Amino acid sequence: MNTRKTLVSVAAMATLLSAAACAAPEKENDTTTESGVDAASATSVEDFGSMDELVAAAQDEGELNVIALPPDWANYGEIISTFEDTYDITVNSDQPDAASQDEINAANDLQGTDRAPDVFDLGQSVALANTDMFAPYQVETWDDIPDEFKDPDGAWVNDYGGYMSIGYDSAVVPDVTSVKDLLGPEFKGKVALNGDPTQAGAAFSGVMMASIANGGSADDIAPGVDFFSELKKAGNFLTVDPDSTTIEQGTTPVVIDWDYLGSAAAANVDTWKTVVPEEAVVAGYYYQAINADAPHPAAARLWQEFLYSDEGQNLWLKGGARPVRGDAMAEAGTIDAELWDALPEVTGDPVVPTDDQTVTAGEYLAENWSKAIR
Repeated sequence: MNTRKTLVSVAAMATLLSAAACAAPEKENDTTTESGVDAASATSVEDFGSMDELVAAAQDEGELNVIALPPDWANYGEIISTFEDTYDITVNSDQPDAASQDEINAANDLQGTDRAPDVFDLGQSVALANTDMFAPYQVETWDDIPDEFKDPDGAWVNDYGGYMSIGYDSAVVPDVTSVKDLLGPEFKGKVALNGDPTQAGAAFSGVMMASIANGGSADDIAPGVDFFSELKKAGNFLTVDPDSTTIEQGTTPVVIDWDYLGSAAAANVDTWKTVVPEEAVVAGYYYQAINADAPHPAAARLWQEFLYSDEGQNLWLKGGARPVRGDAMAEAGTIDAELWDALPEVTGDPVVPTDDQTVTAGEYLAENWSKAIR
């Protein structure tokens, strides 16, 4: 079947790496704005009085701290620069190549300082394990977001999503039509996975995709681990974390990653193609949340308003990702129709691991992954 352009949630494992923290000055505890609003307690724009007053409060703070947002990931580079230009607020982007658990570690290490992250962009398992760190907030476009894609109190909201895919340089390897193709001799020393699946959401979903393609299921990720063990024994698996640089340099000519990152790669590598294997369709959203300890609480809330505005959603769409408000915007006529219509149709039944399935798969990976690929 052809899936709709927006997605269903999928549990994505995130990193367990630690973020190194340096001493930083403590921030003031008083988050009351000049108009008398406690920005850290605001749960909607109404608490500020109006959008104009929220903007004014955020501009008084003057800064926003974000973390783990690579510029070429779902068009975050343009999203950040547009937010800065629109509101005259400086965005401090820390550790752009970090992953979900690094964000949480940084928030804990920098708690009470003006360097702590104001907002999070997280994989599902890390997000749901840390909801006590989030500040509830409902953006103005809240009603456009389907209930299954948000916490009812606004602690977290799904933001952008995509499908697990195989991206490849068609000038270097033959066309890929299935996961099992990657075992062929033409792929020797050429296949990379975006991260460690015991630590990174994209890699976790990549192993899940391989499992489903090899007779496994969301309840059984073991065939996916076995597949990568085979890939390693064949000499095809690269233990290199791919990014735009490794793709452009040809170091990683085949990459298992989200399809919107494949789209970004194609912008700089003319021969780059991306395929979502029909036999193993894995879909997923990331999670957006505000740090309850945000040093710039008004700017954090303005950032959320921007991301879920028509402009913000269309900027994610420009990056090849599927915005969570996409269907509602298409119906209202506010979506970028050309970009929306250009999203590739995905054929097959999407697999959506539940929280329990994700935990079980994560436990299996922790026990078996390193042994499988050493």
